[in-house]
Amino acid sequence: MADRYSPPRRARGTRTRATALVVGAALVLGPAFVAGGTAWAVAGSESWAAELAVGGGDDANVVARDGAIRLASTSPRTTSTGPAPAEGELLLPPRRVAAVTDRVVADATTERPAGSDVVVAVRGLRSDGSWSQWTTATATAPALLPEATLEVQVRVTLVAGTGGTSPSLRRLWLTADRAPAATPPPATDALTARVFATRVGLVGNRTANGHRVVPDDRFVALPSRRGLAADRTGDYTVQVCTDAGRCSWAPVWDLGPWNTRDDYWSTPATRETYGDLPRGVPEAQAASTGGYAGGRDGSGRRVSNPAGIDLADGTFTDDLRLHDNSWVQVTYLWTGSGRSGTARGADPVTVRATPAADSRDVGVVAPHARVPVQCATTPTPSGRTGSSPTGWLRLGADRYVPADALEVSDVPAC
Repeated sequence: MADRYSPPRRARGTRTRATALVVGAALVLGPAFVAGGTAWAVAGSESWAAELAVGGGDDANVVARDGAIRLASTSPRTTSTGPAPAEGELLLPPRRVAAVTDRVVADATTERPAGSDVVVAVRGLRSDGSWSQWTTATATAPALLPEATLEVQVRVTLVAGTGGTSPSLRRLWLTADRAPAATPPPATDALTARVFATRVGLVGNRTANGHRVVPDDRFVALPSRRGLAADRTGDYTVQVCTDAGRCSWAPVWDLGPWNTRDDYWSTPATRETYGDLPRGVPEAQAASTGGYAGGRDGSGRRVSNPAGIDLADGTFTDDLRLHDNSWVQVTYLWTGSGRSGTARGADPVTVRATPAADSRDVGVVAPHARVPVQCATTPTPSGRTGSSPTGWLRLGADRYVPADALEVSDVPAC
């Protein structure tokens, strides 16, 4: 495709992993069976043993010890709604498969003490260069990707059990193939929903993806791992707008508020839990305002507010200029498709109402956020002060950023 955006390869995908436990790969030429006897793969499928190793900045709170991947710390995690079980993430490098695939089976050898969990999830690189949402995969229920792809990535989440006991992962066997032909869903715009926003705070604590919260930080928390990005990445980014018209684009780096398996931005048919609720309605909102589930969240706690998103301090106060918890409009950008770009550098980017540096400030793009890009403008004609010699990118109506602020390619002229 002429307009395809090719994201830069991160070093994680090419470097030698430290402390490898299992290595192996094979192209299956006939019917393949995952361990346990469940047949999913067909002729031409590809199976491989995942290289389980810990190293680099993508993994969070995991360690390779005694022949298995375990939690490095089992201390409860601090969240805006109270303590939560410790979690850790092992993010495997992206893998280019031998043939187009849209289905991945994951057979994991684990030990799971009472209350603990090991969750394997898979995503695929979409035709527009973005990643699909994470989808859980097991030996009997494969991850069904929304779009056929040649590149997949696997993430393993470990959740501590009763009394802070750690689960372990000893082996992970993966098989990729094609699901039976089906009519693909029609292309749609990204979902926008009106939800209640609260402030994260928690400076000094670590988020679910291992990020340490700093003063005036810029990120958000959502109640599902399906839209959780790795630290310092914006694969899953939201656009949050206030009733006053200010907007912020920020990556999803934490879990919460309230629930951890409520991807309320998904369709009811694909929502991990609470599929009887309308799309765009968080379970906490339904519990708080309508008595859903007896007014309690998935952990049985009494829901004291309808929050469906948490905002880090910089996003809440500096970018959106909120003074109290508020209702906002949130667009879950990965639920749509199209050209997008990633914010460069470590500084936030001011969004302008027109393509000129002295134009009205209408919002902020957080570092690492991935935002939709419609087109590129030529520099403002001479005579208008503050113009950028490199031009501007239009993110939407009355929303522009300097062209050098985002990493994006093949952008058409406006």
